[in-house]
Amino acid sequence: MAYDLVVIGSGPGGYEGAIRASQNGLKVAIVERELLGGICLNWGCIPTKALLKSAEVFDKINHLSDYGLTGEKPGFDFEKVIGRSRAVAKQLNGGVGYLMKKNKIDVIEGFATLEPGKDAPKVVVKLTAGGTKDVEGKNVMLAVGARAREIPAIGAVSDGDRIWTYRNALTPKKMPKSLVVIGSGAIGIEFASFYRSLGADVTVIEALDRILPVEDVEVSAEALKAFEKRGIKFRVGAKVIKVETTKDGVAVAVEIAGKTETLAAEGCIVAVGIVANTDGIGLEKLGVEMDRGHVKNDSHGKTNVKGLFAIGDCAGPPWLAHKASHEAVHAADYMAGRKLSNLNPPIPGCTYATPEVASVGITEQGAKEKGLDVKIGRFPFKANGKAIAAGESGGFVKVIFDKKTGALLGAHLIGANVTEMVQGFCLAITMEATEEDLQGTVFPHPTMSEAILEASLDADGRMINL
Repeated sequence: MAYDLVVIGSGPGGYEGAIRASQNGLKVAIVERELLGGICLNWGCIPTKALLKSAEVFDKINHLSDYGLTGEKPGFDFEKVIGRSRAVAKQLNGGVGYLMKKNKIDVIEGFATLEPGKDAPKVVVKLTAGGTKDVEGKNVMLAVGARAREIPAIGAVSDGDRIWTYRNALTPKKMPKSLVVIGSGAIGIEFASFYRSLGADVTVIEALDRILPVEDVEVSAEALKAFEKRGIKFRVGAKVIKVETTKDGVAVAVEIAGKTETLAAEGCIVAVGIVANTDGIGLEKLGVEMDRGHVKNDSHGKTNVKGLFAIGDCAGPPWLAHKASHEAVHAADYMAGRKLSNLNPPIPGCTYATPEVASVGITEQGAKEKGLDVKIGRFPFKANGKAIAAGESGGFVKVIFDKKTGALLGAHLIGANVTEMVQGFCLAITMEATEEDLQGTVFPHPTMSEAILEASLDADGRMINL
C-alpha cells in the first residue's frame, strides 16, 4: 500500500507527527521496532518522572516534623517503586496504541531500512513477526531518536549488572547502597537525586568545571549547594580514566588537577550524552548529508534527499522530547501545505531533580559572549510567601532583558515546581514580551509564580517584597 507519509520511530516526535499528518488528511503508516512511545515514554522521560515522584514523596515523609506532623519511621518497597514506574510507562504505551487506531494510522512492527525510491526513499521493514515488507510513501519522516553514549575505551559500557545506562538504572535488580554517576547533565542529576533520596551514597563526576554545564552559572552554583546539602558528593573538572568491575562492585579511576583518585561503589551510571540511531538504516546509500552522526535538515525538517525528513534527536540538539514533537508537527503541516507554526520557538530545558531546574533562552554568560547589552533581575523564593508556607524556600528566578528594547531574552529558575513555571517564560518569549509586559501582568497570590513578577521588577530596581 502506498502512503502519503511513512514515519520511522514512534517516540514523541514520531507519533505526534504521524497524528498531525493524519489530521491533515494524509494516509500514514508508522514503523516501530520495539514499543510505541519510543524511549521517552518507555525508558526515559515518563518512567524517570514516576521514580522521582516516589522519591519526592519519600523525602517529604522523612520531614513530617517540618510541617508539624508525626508518623512512624517511613520505609519503601524498592520493587514496588520500580514496578509503579513500569506500570506508568505501560499505561501510556497503551495510550499511544489507542491514538494510532483513533487516527487510522497503520502500525508496522519491525526494523526499517531505507533504499532509493522514486518520490521518496523506499522503506524496507524486517518484520518482528518474520519476513520483510516494502512500504512506499510520498514522504518519509525519520524519527529514530538516539541511545545512551558509552565509552568502550575506558570501560564505561553497560553490563546490565554493575555498569548501567539510563535503561538499566530504571529497572535495577536491587537497590544499590552506593553509586558513581558519570555526567552531571539532566539524566545524571535526576538519577543521582532519585537514588540519594532512597538512601544511596552517590558521587557525581563531571568533566567540566561545574555541574549542569548548559545552565546559567548562578543556577549551577545554587544547584551544587542544594545537592551537596542533600548529601550528594561531586567531583568536578574530573577526567574518568577507567571504569572496572570488582568483586564488590565497580572502581572508577578519575584524574583531577593532575592527581588520580579511585572511587569505589556498588554500581556506576554512565550518563555522558547520546548517540543518534542513524547507523545501519541505509543513509549512506542515499547520500544523506550528516553532521557528526546526526542528519542535517532545514527549518522544515527536510534533508537533502527528496521526500526525506528528519526530526528529533537523530537530527541534532537540543535532544529533548518537546523539541522533537514541535519539529514533527511542523514538518507534517509543511508536507500538507498548512499554515506553519513558529520556525524558531524558544525550547525550554528541565531537570526534574530535588530541587528542580528549568531554563529557556540565553544565559547571562551567553549574552556577554554575544556582546549583548542586558539587564538582569533576580528574586529568591526565600522571600516568596507561598514558597515559605510550602517549606520550599530554596532557589530563585533570574530573568535577562535586552537593555535597549526591554525584550525578554532568557529566564533561569531553580526550586520547587519551576519545571511548570518556566512555560510562562516560553510563552512570553514567543509573544515577544518585554519587561514592561511582565511587570504589568497580575500574578495570583499567593503563588510561587509571583517570583516571576518580582524578578522582572528587580531588573529595574523596583522589587517590592525584598
